[in-house]
Amino acid sequence: MGIRGIDLFCGAGGSSRGAADAGVEMVGAVDQWDIATRTYVDNFPSARRNVVTTTLSSSSRADIFNSIGRVDLLIASPECTHHSLARGSRPRCENSRRSGWFIVRFIEDLDPQFVVLENVSMMRHWEGYRELCETLEKRYGYKLRTQVLDADDFGVPQNRQRLFIFGSKRHRPSEVKPTVRWQKPASAILDPADRWPAGPLDNGRRADATIDRVKHAISEIGAGRDFLTVYYGSDKAGGYQTLDRPLRTLTTLDRFGLVQWVGKTPTLRMLQVPELMRAMGLRRNFLLQQGTRRDRIKLLGNGVCPPVMKAVVNVMVGAPMKVIRSNTNRTNIA
Repeated sequence: MGIRGIDLFCGAGGSSRGAADAGVEMVGAVDQWDIATRTYVDNFPSARRNVVTTTLSSSSRADIFNSIGRVDLLIASPECTHHSLARGSRPRCENSRRSGWFIVRFIEDLDPQFVVLENVSMMRHWEGYRELCETLEKRYGYKLRTQVLDADDFGVPQNRQRLFIFGSKRHRPSEVKPTVRWQKPASAILDPADRWPAGPLDNGRRADATIDRVKHAISEIGAGRDFLTVYYGSDKAGGYQTLDRPLRTLTTLDRFGLVQWVGKTPTLRMLQVPELMRAMGLRRNFLLQQGTRRDRIKLLGNGVCPPVMKAVVNVMVGAPMKVIRSNTNRTNIA
């Protein structure tokens, strides 16, 4: 029998896609946003019976599922907003920051052999971080490894650093190594120039700040060179990036505008959802059809790049394993 997994805080299913690519059968998922769970079902129809739309809490247990059966792998991407630097000085919600603890009842009920938590790297500075890791190790018996991994080291054309806490009850996993030698540039995600409409930079409707940002970039890199202008979020690189390096981190907002030249005239359009999907390392057959454009961009910005999760699961699980029954009637991996 193969390895069976569930995904808590599943979003659109990027983590599950990576785990499935590593050979895991995903059998259940939870998210509080119905657009996320509908998207998940689109991509994992065989898990439909146990895809649950609900807000998890410290009292949530595996009985939210419908007779889910054996679970060998638990993946969770707890809420990251209240750990992230992107939040700035706004007040933190401690209940959100503690959402990593919401997995423990599921561990008690399902006794998975493997566990993976994914979050922003700033989670390491949360005061509850060490206690959570120690609980997983000492109370539940996981031999953990923690790593900050950048998606561009795994063939994804995006700089996206995330913290992974992962472990097995059998052995401490090896360190996850990059799977590619050369990083993919942002140019790799772009559709042909005539695929999406673009307008002149100074079309009478754009904000002065946008025009000034683009003109500043042109003054630095020269006319005639295509580039991306960066909206929103803190930017310490002049508000633009060239196309010969990986895309900067996607967020839940429509953040990147593409400046392309038609003759001597610069044009501007926003990056489109199919391009942003490529920037997340999602395959062409991944379905992202639910909700509005804004909803889809939010799903992507909150997502996990499948190639990174695939690498984590491969390292953690190792060679193919067979499932055996223990004396306690729980299922273990041998």
